[in-house]
Amino acid sequence: MENAEKIVQQLLSLADVKIGGNRPGDIKVNTPEFYSRVLGGGSLALGESYMDGWWDCKELDVFFDKILHAEIDKKAMRLKNVVLPFLKAKLTNMQTKSKAKEVGEKHYDVGNDLYKLMLDKRMCYSCGYWKNAKTLDEAQEAKLDLICKKLKLKKGMKVLDIGCGWGSFAKFAAEKYGVKVVGITISKEQAKLAQERCEGLPVEIRLEDYRNITEKFDRILSIGMFEHVGPKNYKEYMTVVHRCLNDEGLMMIHTIAGNKSVTSLEPWFHKYIFPNGVLPSAKQITTAAEGLFILEDWHSFGQYYDNTLMAWLENFKKNWGKIENQYNERFYRMWVYYLSSCAGSFRAKKNQLWQIVYSKIGSTEFYERVC
Repeated sequence: MENAEKIVQQLLSLADVKIGGNRPGDIKVNTPEFYSRVLGGGSLALGESYMDGWWDCKELDVFFDKILHAEIDKKAMRLKNVVLPFLKAKLTNMQTKSKAKEVGEKHYDVGNDLYKLMLDKRMCYSCGYWKNAKTLDEAQEAKLDLICKKLKLKKGMKVLDIGCGWGSFAKFAAEKYGVKVVGITISKEQAKLAQERCEGLPVEIRLEDYRNITEKFDRILSIGMFEHVGPKNYKEYMTVVHRCLNDEGLMMIHTIAGNKSVTSLEPWFHKYIFPNGVLPSAKQITTAAEGLFILEDWHSFGQYYDNTLMAWLENFKKNWGKIENQYNERFYRMWVYYLSSCAGSFRAKKNQLWQIVYSKIGSTEFYERVC
């Protein structure tokens, strides 16, 4: 136990994190077994031990920014007697049609009341565009309008929203740009609320997998959905979109991404937040699109996800008392850990946020960037 404590202290010191310190990113250990648990279980044990109350931190986002910036995993290999567990890539397809439903059931169906209190008034569960925005509502509306402009939406167009969430884009685009939208989701709770929110508009919400779509559209997009597609399915996703997109159409992918190609998600996030999710790399995306699409625009603004996540965290904490009887303390700590660690990861530039616009090969339409 004593040796484990010294090793953890040594590792954290590489990131200027102190155990028992008073700074925002320092940690307080409540249970001595924390040290051996984390050394034996890596990042999964770090998250689970926080959920169990074994350690605390005043500002988790600062803690994660520090340890991710410091790249402790790489530096640890130069320390004697320290071995960190590495997650081997899985050989199975974790995003088959049946497995893809798991994230809908485990994450998006966790409760609409939670998301209503945490998100903006339009219920956008993706990065806002904070360039000229001061509030979460303004940032999310700016993001939706930016997407509509990039897709050059015109009244009467037929649009497919893959992974439509609670209908935020579908409702906005139908109201502001006069388009017809088909939104698909694999979350029953999302589909139900999206249908209610879009009632009376030219919007159709379906509980359906994207691979089952066969009809044609003028525009196709996905906002925060490509993270659930998986490397083994990137090419199939592009093929489906190509099949369903009219020849002069445009498609957009708005996605969280990673700096290198991987085939699996960090184990704590896979177990508790986004089962079977994988963050795509630039190489993986462009390889999947090659031969099918022309790259028209690539916009990176991951720095704004830090702002978005911290706004969600503030809303979640502020409104917890309204929903705490539906959950428990472990869920509260899990959600705080989730939002805070993500904010720290974007701050450390370990994650990216991209909006990518493609046209079909053979299209004669001229495309000009709008921002």
